[in-house]
Amino acid sequence: MSHLAFVFLSYGVSLFVLCGVVAWLLIDQRIQRTELQRLEAQGIRRRSQKAQKP
Repeated sequence: MSHLAFVFLSYGVSLFVLCGVVAWLLIDQRIQRTELQRLEAQGIRRRSQKAQKP
């Protein structure tokens, strides 16, 4: 294998892995937002959210 082929293969594998990580993060973000909306619809609030005074 030539040096140039090795470099292109390395960049290709790195790009493939990086795209996979980005896709995984975007999918996980959507899942987490959906779960958070579901919990908030049930009345469960985040600890960082201040309690509303009546």
